[in-house]
Amino acid sequence: MRQPVTRRLQAALATLALAAVAAAGGIVLSAPEASAATGSATGYATQNGGTTGGAGGQTVRATTGTAIHAALCGRAADSTPIIIEVEGTINHGNTSKVSGDSCNTAAGVIELKQISNVTIVGVGGGAVFDQIGIHIRESSNIIIQNVTVRNVKKSGSPTSNGGDAIGMESGVRNVWVDHTTLEASGGESEGYDGLFDMKADTRYVTLSYSILRNSGRGGLVGSSESDVSNGFVTYHHNLYENIDSRAPLLRGGVGHMFNNHYVRINSSGINSRAGARAKVENNYFEDSKDVLGTFYTDAAGYWQVSGNTLDNVTWSSPGSDNNPAGPDMKSTTTVSIPYAYTPDAADCVRDVVSRTAGAGKGLKVSDGNCTAQPPTEPTPGPTEPTPDPTDPTPGPTDPTPPTGTNLSIGAGSDGSSKASGTSFGHLRDGDLNTYWSPAGSTGHASIKWDSATAVSSVVIREAAGSAGSIGAWRLLDADAGTVLASGDGAGTISFPRTTLRKITFEIVSSTGSPRIAEYETYTS
Repeated sequence: MRQPVTRRLQAALATLALAAVAAAGGIVLSAPEASAATGSATGYATQNGGTTGGAGGQTVRATTGTAIHAALCGRAADSTPIIIEVEGTINHGNTSKVSGDSCNTAAGVIELKQISNVTIVGVGGGAVFDQIGIHIRESSNIIIQNVTVRNVKKSGSPTSNGGDAIGMESGVRNVWVDHTTLEASGGESEGYDGLFDMKADTRYVTLSYSILRNSGRGGLVGSSESDVSNGFVTYHHNLYENIDSRAPLLRGGVGHMFNNHYVRINSSGINSRAGARAKVENNYFEDSKDVLGTFYTDAAGYWQVSGNTLDNVTWSSPGSDNNPAGPDMKSTTTVSIPYAYTPDAADCVRDVVSRTAGAGKGLKVSDGNCTAQPPTEPTPGPTEPTPDPTDPTPGPTDPTPPTGTNLSIGAGSDGSSKASGTSFGHLRDGDLNTYWSPAGSTGHASIKWDSATAVSSVVIREAAGSAGSIGAWRLLDADAGTVLASGDGAGTISFPRTTLRKITFEIVSSTGSPRIAEYETYTS
């Protein structure tokens, strides 16, 4: 069937507009079926008509923030569906304002304002929004998938999006955020705010298969006790790790949390207040404090609980502004869920989430099978070796390096924000008198090579005067996004031989200011 002339003309003009901005901003047009976005929305994002993002629209490849804005501005209308495939690092240096009738953008932030029917998905080698937040305002039917957003600040320099990794406000409807990694390098005193915030009448949102870590604030629904028009939010199969509070904070509305892994929630977790109702089921809470309740207010919230596992969870005493749900968690309301779902058993959550959550995991989801992992005693880390007089584990202040060549010498290095006066190059210069230090108490540093390199051990040497400051850590295969090892304290780290281009040492907690003099890598 032939299209009316006006519709065909609009489509042609839109294609020409996209071609023009492509030439200027380095975006690449491709067929709709080329998109890497997969799967369908789940949870509350399926309600209110559903969430399909840019399905059926033009597919555009973008390698800069300016190109993302240009793709939005090049559409025929602000509701024309579009799928934007993102590869590379998006930062302040490559994110400028672009003008057009189908967009309302700004420099220094990815602005999804007064638009609809958009998918942003990471492809290829991955998409990292470095110190740049994603702001959704007065918009609907948005999908964000397979991206990392890190170190977005509200104070200090540079700033973006009020310090939120992903923030939504003012009449937002139907957003699905899936397989993302949202992370900071500290709390409000270090300049960061929330990782996943909703306010001013935001509804029908799902956060799934994502990692939220190393932040003072996980996220909120409602900016104040009077902002209670938000809600209907689902959180499932996410990892909350090393979060102080707001995991999440609910003010009014309904939240559904199932199959999430909470580890090292330091002050408070799910904070239901101001009449909010939370359905909390089949989650795994580990090494955490006050994982559920009403905190820091006398405006009560409510919860329905079932099937959760509490593994080394501690509770504070009740008070006028403090109403923890434990230690004997009991329901205080009932919550009816309008969509179909089949939760995994709580003792499967650690296994399933470790294999599926976060960017760069191939958009894997739970298939209902897992290796059950009941609570166990923690495995001693490098600073707490299991006594064995015939085979001692090297201590953190005197590591015995593996044999062979230190592969870090001559390699590259990068990482999260660094403290003033320090350098990533000091990690691999062979000089114990120089060092790298993160901007806050946590952060990460990487050693990288131009070609694939086999590595089976790492030595982390702390600078003089800072020995013992590094607490919990994780060692990551940055190519695959998988955890090679984890533990506490600096020293020698051994793991199965792995071929990669980039290996990341992530400081999850510390005392004082951690300083790494050398980050050595070895094949044997």
